[in-house]
Amino acid sequence: MKSILLLGAIVLAVYVIYRVYRYQTLDDGLDQLIRKGAVILDVRTENEYKTGHIEGSVNISLGTLRERYIELNPEKTYITVCSHGLRSVKAENILKDRGFKHVHNGGAWSDLQGVIE
Repeated sequence: MKSILLLGAIVLAVYVIYRVYRYQTLDDGLDQLIRKGAVILDVRTENEYKTGHIEGSVNISLGTLRERYIELNPEKTYITVCSHGLRSVKAENILKDRGFKHVHNGGAWSDLQGVIE
């Protein structure tokens, strides 16, 4: 019984840490940026993207972003999204390291879709 309670406590702690991390790394005002023309950059794989995505989003997987970032306009505003929010943080950092000034983490694509609907 103690091991079940301990496991439950660990799972709960991991979930809480994930949620706190997610909200700390998400940028505010994403819906306003989208209304102003920000591009949603979905960094999931092509197969993941095919299972569902935000209409009008651009798909460049995180694994190819270091080579394909040249396809993007550094003057535009980008909001990175993925399945859970971890890859979008990495993508945001990659683009900022390459001189992009207007990049924001949108977290999970499905969550962002709910915000903009």
